[in-house]
Amino acid sequence: MRIVADHGRCEGHGLCADVAPEVYDLDDEAVVVVRHETVPEGLRRPAENGARVCPVAALRVEP
Repeated sequence: MRIVADHGRCEGHGLCADVAPEVYDLDDEAVVVVRHETVPEGLRRPAENGARVCPVAALRVEP
């Protein structure tokens, strides 16, 4: 599975990084950074949870 981030949509709320810091981070401009190009199996649930809490739907998890 992989995560698609719409960087133009990201508003830097950081909820994704709060929920799943092993998957998401914010750069110096408060834009989401996805830590893994392909999400390891053990981080699948945190990746989905982090995407789900994004208030502007800037993250999408794909199989």
